[in-house]
Amino acid sequence: MSPAIETVALRKTFGDNVAIDALDLSVERGDVFGLLGPNGAGKTTTIRMLTTLLAPDSGAARVCGFDVSAQPSEVRQRIGYVMQRVAYRGLLTGRECVEIEAALYHLPRREIPVLAEAALDAVGMLPHADRRWTTYSGGMQKRLDLACGLLHSPEVLVLDEPSLGLDVQSRHNVWEFVADRRLGGATILLATNYLDEADRLCNKVAIIDHGRVVVQGSPSELKRSVGADVVEVATREPERLRRVIETERWVKKIVIGELGDLHIFVEDAAVALPAVMRIGLEHGIGLERVTYSQPSLDDVFLLHTGRELREVAMAP
Repeated sequence: MSPAIETVALRKTFGDNVAIDALDLSVERGDVFGLLGPNGAGKTTTIRMLTTLLAPDSGAARVCGFDVSAQPSEVRQRIGYVMQRVAYRGLLTGRECVEIEAALYHLPRREIPVLAEAALDAVGMLPHADRRWTTYSGGMQKRLDLACGLLHSPEVLVLDEPSLGLDVQSRHNVWEFVADRRLGGATILLATNYLDEADRLCNKVAIIDHGRVVVQGSPSELKRSVGADVVEVATREPERLRRVIETERWVKKIVIGELGDLHIFVEDAAVALPAVMRIGLEHGIGLERVTYSQPSLDDVFLLHTGRELREVAMAP
C-alpha cells in the first residue's frame, strides 16, 4: 500500500520568506508521526498544504494516494483536521456543534445523531453535550474540536498543536485520545513543539527547522544516535570553560546553547562530572550548575542545529 502521507521536494514561500524548502516526508499507515520543531519552523504551513488549504509552490504531496493539488476533494473526504486554535462556536451546544459539522461532511442525515453521540463519547464530552460552548473550559473546547475531527472516521487525522495552552489534566486527556486512536489503527500526523508529547505519543518524528527536515526516525533511534551522555553546565564563562575542556579525551562534542549553558557530549558521565568540577576549580571558573541526563529529543535538535529546541520554541 502507498504511504498515508508522502511529500517530495515540497516548497512554499511567502514573498522572500522560504517557509518550506524541499520537504520530503513519508508517513506509513498506522503511524503516529510527529512534526517536531520550534514556532516558525514550518509545521503549520506543511499541514495547511497537506489539508489542501494552501497550494504548494512546487514539489508534490499525496494523502491516501491522492494528489493534494490535483485531487483536493478526494483528500478532504479522507482526513480529519483539528487546527491549532480552537474554533469559535458561539452560543451553540456541544451536540449542536458536532451535528452541524456532520452535516458539512455530508454524512447521512438519519445517522448524524448517532454519529455525533459516538464522537462526543469518544472524547469524554457526552455528559456535557447539551451545555453551551461558551461554558466550556479550554480543554473541553479542544476535546470538542477533536470530536468534530473524527466524526467521519477519517483515514488520516491531522492535529496541529493539539495540547497548546492546555492545563496538565487536559493535555493528558488529549494524549489518551491520541493513544486510543492509534490502537484503533488510525494514522495521525501530529505537529508539536512539546518534546514530552512527541516522545510519548509518536512512533516516528521528523524534526523540522527553517522549513527543512533536520533529521527523522523513531524517538528512541534519534536519541540513540546522539551516542553520548550529556553534561550541562551553567557558568558565566562558557567560552573559557569550553577552551580548557575541549581537548579532554572524554569529550565528544561541546555546544553552547542560546542561554549560554554548555552542553558537553561525553562518553561516560561518571567520568565527566567530577572532571568538569575539578577543571573548573583548578582554573577558577565558577560553575553555577552541573547536571547530567540521558540524551533527549532536545539534545538531538541541539546536536544537529547548534540550538536548543525548548529555547527556540519559547522565543517570541
